[in-house]
Amino acid sequence: MTGLLVKLFVKNYEQAQLPEVRASYGKLSGMVGIVCNIVLFAAKFLLGTLTASVAITADAFNNLGDASSGIVSFLGFKMASRPADKEHPYGHARYEYLAGLTVCVLILVIGVELLKESFGKILHPQPVDFSWVTVAVLLLAIGVKLWLAVFNRTLGKRISSQTLMATAADSRNDVIATGAVILATVLSHVTKVSLDGYMGLLVALFILYSGVNLVKETLDPILGKAADEELVKEIEKRIMSYPGVLGTHDLMMHDYGPSRLFGSVHVEVAAEEDVLKSHDMVDNIERDFLSELNIHLIVHMDPIVTKDESIRNLRHWLAKEVKKVHEELTIHDLRVVPGETHTNIIFDCVVPHGISRTDEEVKEAIDLLVKETYPNYFCVITVDHSYAEMMH
Repeated sequence: MTGLLVKLFVKNYEQAQLPEVRASYGKLSGMVGIVCNIVLFAAKFLLGTLTASVAITADAFNNLGDASSGIVSFLGFKMASRPADKEHPYGHARYEYLAGLTVCVLILVIGVELLKESFGKILHPQPVDFSWVTVAVLLLAIGVKLWLAVFNRTLGKRISSQTLMATAADSRNDVIATGAVILATVLSHVTKVSLDGYMGLLVALFILYSGVNLVKETLDPILGKAADEELVKEIEKRIMSYPGVLGTHDLMMHDYGPSRLFGSVHVEVAAEEDVLKSHDMVDNIERDFLSELNIHLIVHMDPIVTKDESIRNLRHWLAKEVKKVHEELTIHDLRVVPGETHTNIIFDCVVPHGISRTDEEVKEAIDLLVKETYPNYFCVITVDHSYAEMMH
């Protein structure tokens, strides 16, 4: 069924990473979700009204919330597919994240309302009419939600969309919630004890718990979450594979929406190498990353003296010494400027987030370490803070 829907409604569906194709996948997911959830809401709301079950009614409004989420998701993908313009040169792909956040807020609002209604039913319980027809309809709803979970997960993987993966998880959660409603209905009938309000309360709490988790996942890319560790490793591995690259550092990645990654990185090259040859290599890196990974990468070239053994030994010694200040400290861009009375060693030091010392304290500690071995050396240190964990 999923394959048939994709072929019918997604033009050029095999080119899933193209913005317009990606938008078609997202809009298909939204439309299917809207139709399925409206049907489920109508069926469950009618059952909840006829049986006086707050748990079934709560589950019905959960489906209505999912239908609203489908509308928001549909609009989000549609707006995210708009091309870049003068006011938004990086495109509009972040609309997908904003749509996801709106969905999360809707889920939380529904959860709060259902929580209040369930408390009322606990304080003022009413008998629930039992019918095997009700159980059969709810089981059918579980089947629909299971299919929706698989459907959205399949599309989410195909276009690498966290929004669709979250939608799939929400459908999976609905399966659990509806299962709880069925359990309450059957147990109340067998035991003659009204469990409806309590089960409605559990469903509401589950919706709120899921909503909070989805908010966190949706907010992360909006707030500037660190680049994925596997992606960082892949970037480093690819850069280091180019002949002439001695090292890489200061990677910064900016997420402007799914498949809209911009970044910058420093690449170390031999200072003795022909600058035109090194620049040609840097151009190749930028071009290859855009064509192969769809990452707009700007590469800064750092010359490293390789044929002066004393400088090479100093670099290796200092790289070990800074570990005494903090095991995660790293250095790069080291230069030595000799003078008549003292020698300046100029370098950058990457300080990890969360370290207890201030930047000034780190610089003072490194300077003392250097002076213990080289009394006439004066450190000129620029402190960097890591935006992505890379080997140096």
